[in-house]
Amino acid sequence: MDFMDTMAKVMMIYVPFLFALCFHEYAHGWVAKKMGDPTAEMLGRVSMNPIVHIDLFGTVIFPLMAVLGPSPLFFGWAKPVPVSVNNLKDPKKDMFWIALAGPASNFFLATVGFIILGLRNYMGLDQEMNRLILEVVQTFIFFNLFLAVFNLIPVHPLDGGKIIARFLPLRANMWLEDNAGTISMALFGVIMISAFTGGSLFIITAPVRFLYNVLASLTGYIFML
Repeated sequence: MDFMDTMAKVMMIYVPFLFALCFHEYAHGWVAKKMGDPTAEMLGRVSMNPIVHIDLFGTVIFPLMAVLGPSPLFFGWAKPVPVSVNNLKDPKKDMFWIALAGPASNFFLATVGFIILGLRNYMGLDQEMNRLILEVVQTFIFFNLFLAVFNLIPVHPLDGGKIIARFLPLRANMWLEDNAGTISMALFGVIMISAFTGGSLFIITAPVRFLYNVLASLTGYIFML
C-alpha cells in the first residue's frame, strides 16, 4: 500500500471513527456540566479536540492496526469523561442522562449522516464525488450506530450499565460495579474471539442493521416527498 492509499484509508475510515468517539465523549461532558458537575469542563474534556479524549490503545493503536494492518478487529474507545457524583443534585437520575448522552449523540450523528445522503442527490455532484460521499458517510453512519448500540449493553463500565442503574435495586448495582473489571474483560474477550474466528456479534450487529434499515427507509420516504 503506497502513501496516498494509506492516507485515503485513514481519511475515509479512521477520521470518521475518531470524530464519532470525540463527539460521544463531548456529549457526556456537556450534559454533566448542565447537570451541575463542572469536572469534565475543568479538565478540558468538554471539547471536540481529539487529543483530550485519546486513549493510546483504544483510540490509536487498535483502530489504526485495523485500518492499516492485518488485524480483523476494528474496535476502539476513548478515555471516559470523569464525573463527580457529589456535584449532582440527584446522582441516580442525573447519571442516567449523562450516560444516555453518549449513545444518543452517536444516534444523532447517524441521523445527520442519512440526511447528508438524502441531500447529495440535489447537490449536482459528478458520479465519482457522489460515490465517494456515499462511501464515507455510510462508514460514518455504521460507526455511530455501532458505538450507540455497543455502549447501550447494560453492563459496567459501558454507558448501558449506568443507564440501567436507575431502574435496578441498589444491591444489583453494587454487584455490577464491583465486578465491572471482570465483566469488561469478559466482554472484550468475546469480541476478540468473535473477530479472530470470523464470528458475528449478533447482539450488536442485528440492532445496528435494524436501525440502519429504519433510518434508511425514513430518509428515503422524506426525500421522496
